[in-house]
Amino acid sequence: MSITSGRLLDDWADRGSPLLIGGRLVTGDRRFETIDPATEEVIGLAADATGDQLGEAIDAARRAFDESGWATDLGLRVRCLRQLRQALERHADELRALTIREAGAPRFLTYGAQLDQPVADLGWVADLAENYAWTRDLGRAAPMGIASDRRVLREPVGVVAAITPWNFPHQINLAKLGPALAAGNTVVLKAAPDTPWCAAVLGRLAAEETDLPPGVLNVVTGRDHALGARLAADPRVDLVSFTGSTATGRAVMRGAAETLKKVFLELGGKSACVLLDDADLAKACAYAAFAAISHAGQGCALTTRLLVPRARHDEAVEITARTMARLGAGDPSDDRTVCGPLISARQRERVEGYLKLAVAEGGSFATGGRRPDRDRGFWIEPTLITGLTNRSRAAREEIFGPVLVVLPHDGDDDAVRIANDSPYGLSGAVHAGDPERARAVARRLRTGTVSVNGGVWYGPDVPFGGYKQSGVGREMGVAGFEEYLETKSIAEGAG
Repeated sequence: MSITSGRLLDDWADRGSPLLIGGRLVTGDRRFETIDPATEEVIGLAADATGDQLGEAIDAARRAFDESGWATDLGLRVRCLRQLRQALERHADELRALTIREAGAPRFLTYGAQLDQPVADLGWVADLAENYAWTRDLGRAAPMGIASDRRVLREPVGVVAAITPWNFPHQINLAKLGPALAAGNTVVLKAAPDTPWCAAVLGRLAAEETDLPPGVLNVVTGRDHALGARLAADPRVDLVSFTGSTATGRAVMRGAAETLKKVFLELGGKSACVLLDDADLAKACAYAAFAAISHAGQGCALTTRLLVPRARHDEAVEITARTMARLGAGDPSDDRTVCGPLISARQRERVEGYLKLAVAEGGSFATGGRRPDRDRGFWIEPTLITGLTNRSRAAREEIFGPVLVVLPHDGDDDAVRIANDSPYGLSGAVHAGDPERARAVARRLRTGTVSVNGGVWYGPDVPFGGYKQSGVGREMGVAGFEEYLETKSIAEGAG
């Protein structure tokens, strides 16, 4: 059955989503269930790849890079990316339903970063590749007295292992595949076990509705987390692009070190939203509440520490708690929902563990702190924690749930100190009445991205990544595209 029938969910519920290996769609003998996090119902089945199938996918990518013209045929690469974008746009309604059910993503987010925006961004990547300066002329020089004409070439790295998480599956899958393919690499995508369908659909569309040559893109799904580790360590792989937790990122880096392959890591965060004493408190607190609980707080760059002037602490807590309680946790298929379910029972248990820890550390809940009254699904109420210091674990460690910790500060310098007192440095936000004051604080934050007075930094042309233990390298933008390139310098004797 073709995806063009409009019955993708029904089809895969019965037969299972496929792997894409060497241009072939393969279901295989092993399958595992995909779960709707809002209801705990089984949606359907996904192919559960074996180690041998992973090896076949790597072999296919290696052959496609070494033996086909993909790496040198820019026109083909650009055409295929545009075809993939068009295919995704044609099936937007199906993909929207899939994303809401499998990832628990609120519907409103699918019109942005959960689906529509990353699909549209493929067009920007194709345009970038088409107009990129692949060769740069350095002119003539005479080092050691030898006249030489010199130029610098940018070339693809080779086989890319793209290992992705479940929280924003389309955004992260496409943010890796788009630039990697545009640069001339071949790819093996290993998707998270919680969202296999969001990855499998890319493989199916690539096989059925684009001119991508066999082996250029391979998509592997499976329950076994060891598949990702094997992929990262495999000597046939030239670059690992990983998004996930900092702990797993360390393991990926260790595995890649054996063959000294290039590594891109986008890891965890505990980002601070800083309110200065001249900020519009009502507006800034509403912003902080909304940001912290979007998609149930399951975003690495979400601001999950709220730093407020000590003199306005109680007022800020009241406004923020009221906003979070009003938004609540709701059905992700409802256009009004901001906070949907957590992805799994395991993730809910993790969040609840941190809530218990916060109380043990002396904190209390201004709102939330428990499961809502629902029979099924992996839910936690939007939760605001007060009474902690920045040294507490609940204020320092990434929780990945709809949990915001309020911390008082004693002025701009103290706010910057608290914000930077973190092992992470992924993102942040600053709110102030004086724009220049806000910009001055933003420049002092040791983070990869900063929102000032509600500004949105997300976009295909904006590099995204972190300082410190939030990662290595950048994704998106020209900087992200160049992560997938090697640099070759050539000098010809001018005799």
